[in-house]
Amino acid sequence: HSFCSSILRQFPVESGVSPQFRELDDAGQKAVVDDVIDNLAAARDPSLGPISRIASDETLTDVALSIAGQRKKFERRLSRADIYSMFDAPTDMTIEDVVMQAVSRDDLKFLKEMAPILSGSDAKRDQELGAAFNSLSTDPGITVLRALESKFVFKSGNRAGQARIGEAPPSKALRDGPMQSLMERLNELMERVAEARRLRLSLEAASNTFALHDFARAFLKRYRSEKSALGVLDFDDLIEKTAQLLTTRSLEWVLYRLDSGIDHILVDEAQDTSPQQWDVIDALAREITAGQGARQNRTLFVVGDKKQSIYSFQGADAAEFDRMHQTFRDRLKAGPALQSRELHFSFRSSSAILSTVDALFDASGASGLGGAISHRAFHPSMPGRVDIWPLVPAASDDETPEWFDPVDRIAADDPKIKLAGSIAEKITELVGTETITGENGAPRLVTAGDFLILVQGRGPLFEHIIRACKARGLPIAGADRLKLRAELAVRDLLALLSVLALQEDSLSLATVLRSPLFGWSEKTLYDLAQGRKQTYLWAELRDRRADFPETYSALNALLRQVDFLRPYELLEFILTRFEGRKKLLARLGPEAEDGIDELLNQALVYERDGAPSLTGFVARAQSEEVEVKRQLDGTGDMIRVMTVHGAKGLESPIVILPDTTRQERSNRNPILIGEDNVPVWRMPSDNRPEQLAGAVDAAAAADKEERRRLLYVAMTRAESWLVVCGADTRRSGDNWYGDISSTFETLPHQKIETPTGQGLRMSHGTWPSLTVKEAPVSVTKPSVLADYLNEPVRPTTAIPSILAPSDLGGAKALAGGAKEEEAALRYGRQIHRLLELLPKSDRSWSAARRILEGGPDPVEEGEIDGMRTEALSVIEAHPELFRPDALAEVDIAAHLSSLNHQMSGTIDRLLIANDKIMAIDFKTNEIVPASPEAVPEGILRQMGAYLEALQQIYPDREIELSILWTATAELTRLPHGIVRNALANTTTS
Repeated sequence: HSFCSSILRQFPVESGVSPQFRELDDAGQKAVVDDVIDNLAAARDPSLGPISRIASDETLTDVALSIAGQRKKFERRLSRADIYSMFDAPTDMTIEDVVMQAVSRDDLKFLKEMAPILSGSDAKRDQELGAAFNSLSTDPGITVLRALESKFVFKSGNRAGQARIGEAPPSKALRDGPMQSLMERLNELMERVAEARRLRLSLEAASNTFALHDFARAFLKRYRSEKSALGVLDFDDLIEKTAQLLTTRSLEWVLYRLDSGIDHILVDEAQDTSPQQWDVIDALAREITAGQGARQNRTLFVVGDKKQSIYSFQGADAAEFDRMHQTFRDRLKAGPALQSRELHFSFRSSSAILSTVDALFDASGASGLGGAISHRAFHPSMPGRVDIWPLVPAASDDETPEWFDPVDRIAADDPKIKLAGSIAEKITELVGTETITGENGAPRLVTAGDFLILVQGRGPLFEHIIRACKARGLPIAGADRLKLRAELAVRDLLALLSVLALQEDSLSLATVLRSPLFGWSEKTLYDLAQGRKQTYLWAELRDRRADFPETYSALNALLRQVDFLRPYELLEFILTRFEGRKKLLARLGPEAEDGIDELLNQALVYERDGAPSLTGFVARAQSEEVEVKRQLDGTGDMIRVMTVHGAKGLESPIVILPDTTRQERSNRNPILIGEDNVPVWRMPSDNRPEQLAGAVDAAAAADKEERRRLLYVAMTRAESWLVVCGADTRRSGDNWYGDISSTFETLPHQKIETPTGQGLRMSHGTWPSLTVKEAPVSVTKPSVLADYLNEPVRPTTAIPSILAPSDLGGAKALAGGAKEEEAALRYGRQIHRLLELLPKSDRSWSAARRILEGGPDPVEEGEIDGMRTEALSVIEAHPELFRPDALAEVDIAAHLSSLNHQMSGTIDRLLIANDKIMAIDFKTNEIVPASPEAVPEGILRQMGAYLEALQQIYPDREIELSILWTATAELTRLPHGIVRNALANTTTS
């Protein structure tokens, strides 16, 4: 895709694309597809109705995406007659016509007259048939026809679709007795119903397939227009347009220009290359072997393993590997012959694992693997093991759930949970005690990073294993893919954004309060919500902000930023200034970081695509399903749990396969590929015409072959030790566990004890072990120390340190301030300077400028207005504090007996009266506490130090302490008890 993108950007005019086109990722493509469907609905496109009747709301987008991925197959314009002829369905007939031909009112009357005879029979099936006849409507319709089909027509087996003539019910006793005279007419009706069923299935399949093609035409036309308007290309466009560019005869000069810069073409993972990608490679490769392009020393190198072709859902076709192999062989007949080499050596796995793999696929046939397989270990002496554990028994059905239990509650004896626990226990037992062969061939102890656990899909077992390992404290890298909306950290952040966008969203607010961002207990939330006076939780929190000062102040500070920050900036503000990232990772662990980072990335993508708004971003993030792909191949010494697809190309000393009892199941794509490569609509198995049998069987066979290749990939990830286990599902049918256990019986093995019971082991070589060697005893002469080294060191006299009240620790501000720390400190110094000197001047703008420019901190001209306004609002609100007799910037020093330290500091404003001393400290915090109790701890400690010092200096006068918040010009008086308690919490060294 990257190569094709670069080609299209080199030749945008020739390929008909914008030079500035953007590639659509999966989420972006889904958004465009949804918009196209919405536009079709708004335009009342006639093709949308029929397709909507056969595809649910949930699958319509999937159908459209499938059409987009197979667009070339829909290029052939088929008429209604063309499609109906594929199913031998008449175009001049409807389902209603079929019903009327098959069943008449007289027929229904006839069946109802037979009902008493059938009901009087001793045979249960006769009685059931009589009841069914009695329940039939008297008006022929599709419901009546379906009911008769269920009684009169074979559904499966060799006689599927045939009338049940001569079969019970009616029973032989009735056929030869009371109903003998009625059987000829009944048999004739059965024949008509069987024929009607055949016609009905053909008509329904033809109608659905025509609806598919009709919708595809309308959808693809709008889809192309929408992408063109947006200047975007999806991944299939990159391949398709590049192939078209390179194969158009009128544009051969493009290929000539590219050919001059290409000496070698190397194709890796060729088995996973799609037919469309092969078209691009083929066009380039033609120039290597034809015409002037066939110059010396140019090569085409293709490497792949058909046994590992497991990406059909991305368009890969294992058959294309063989076809292109033959194509290149034929093309090179006239020149240097194609060199074809097979690599039988495995540089990864031990002989034990390779022997098991060979025996498994030899016994069950090598269909889909490219023929018989035979491996040779490059390290034949490397020891290896293959263990198979007994299945964990299925859960008991005896337990009766309580009426209040959730319908999806997992049973306590769920086999998947038990299996996950057994795996985690076994890993705990092996780490640090069992040995394995290291890279240098020497034995070493097993570590957590040696384990790779592979599953077929990210289902409940996947989550149970991760949870079980975490519960036992095992280092685990987490999931290899994260669904963004399922991540707790992301959900907490989106809940907070929802509250900021709409304060009336009480559920989101409750979620946020219980999250790590605020850490409320369930009881605290209950006390706020239960019996509240206000309708909305936010209004109640606002009314009771004195009870929850820090929470209210933080949320209020965030709300003040909503109108000024874009979604990305707001998220960054929450994660950094509000310390949201730190809080989330502390609770949820480091694996939460991937989800947080991807949410930030999604915010940037959203802002790039259009005018950003908080509501729009929240709606998009909550509706789109974004998957985060985590790279687990460099996770250090940690257990990896991932899907087999995700582990392609990886290896590990110990591989565990727990997801082995999953049943073989066919592809569930609603679109099948029928004869002549024509897409057809998949019908339910009990409603499928015979014309679809070939397409269904082909899809099932291809799926089965790919699942076998998936098993091959899973088993060959192991280097030394392969463990096969599973949870019993009580379902019969083919599965990996059955195939492997059957093969195991034919191999030399021994019985072993496993966490799930007595299992089997097939081994090769001598398993390495570590021996403890005694260290050699060495005799050393005692060293002789100089005399002065034995003399005690004379004690030093400690120099007493002097404390500054502002350095006593504790928070100085409430969370949520927008300014960076250094900027906030600079701003504070400048406001303090204005409050000290501005009252003594004419208070003009020029005076403020002189004062600020004369200070130690640089000031921008645009900042002066705001600083002057803030300072003047404080001065005008409290003129008594700025009288000429008020002391400014008063230095104070004392010995604080409570801390046993000398203290030296500066009080911003000191008013001295005969009976009272007023000490005021200016604070430029952006977020003002709602009460004295909410004042940050660091400020309270500072004021406590001032109190103790002033009480020593003025022992006979009342000391009054206050904080003047410059942001709001509010004056907060601090009770002595609060500041004393804060000072008592101070620790000094």
